[in-house]
Amino acid sequence: MSAEVSLGIPEMPAPDYPADVRARLETDAKEVIARYPDSRSALLPLLHLVQSEEGYVTRTGVRFCAEVLELTTAEVTAVSTFYTMYRRKPSGDYQVGVCTNTLCAVMGGDAIFDDLKEHLGVGNDETTADGKVTLEHIECNAACDFAPVVMVNWEFFDNQTPDSARQLVDDLIAGREVRPTRGAPLCTYKETARILAGFPDEREGAVEATGGAGPASLAGLRLHRGEAAPARVVSQRAEEPRDDAGLHATGGSPSPAEHPSSHDAPNTTAQSDPAHPADPAADHATEEEGE
Repeated sequence: MSAEVSLGIPEMPAPDYPADVRARLETDAKEVIARYPDSRSALLPLLHLVQSEEGYVTRTGVRFCAEVLELTTAEVTAVSTFYTMYRRKPSGDYQVGVCTNTLCAVMGGDAIFDDLKEHLGVGNDETTADGKVTLEHIECNAACDFAPVVMVNWEFFDNQTPDSARQLVDDLIAGREVRPTRGAPLCTYKETARILAGFPDEREGAVEATGGAGPASLAGLRLHRGEAAPARVVSQRAEEPRDDAGLHATGGSPSPAEHPSSHDAPNTTAQSDPAHPADPAADHATEEEGE
């Protein structure tokens, strides 16, 4: 009976920010909204803005976004709960994400994640007692060539091992300086959220930060340009490596020695039906000449 009665009790409205905080956020929100032709398009950066205030999207933050954008709290909540980049509960100063997608996992990501859970004494999406580190497994962050990858507040830490990952979180907890493998210097999760809201990155050296695409990232581009040697096939039975030239050559495509990616080379005909050419550009030119 009490449960039935409780269903008729309206939910208490979310509390508002203190007056000084509200005024500051309204000033920031106006700057964000002015960037868009339609105010509701500013919802995503505004969610980052309120997240920068308390470290996660609170009911107060949802109410604020709804009021300044003239949306319902249900609309704001639907968006904030859809994207994993918005926290729904208090989190640490440093969001430590271990990639456990396929490549990182087989390269050691699963082992790193399990090791950090035991080392920190927390599970997935849980925060250490001191409020410093929140651990989570993350989906692919397009850094497969540096697997396994750990990210701290969306900054890259490449080619990690269980030992290096343990040292990383220990340094974060102890307040020691930590430098990402590439990109800008590390900052707190709240500071990251404000940058993602579209405000200037005031970290010293952030603009001049180097170390973006490393040799592994550029390998494919160099191969495409013919700057790298052809691929070599290494036998699983420890036989001598042998050049791949001519291994996959067909009548319609060059060998890897002539073309870096023979299976992607254009063919003038379908290999399964050589009697019927498959060159739309040439056919089209022939038709125009006939006209």
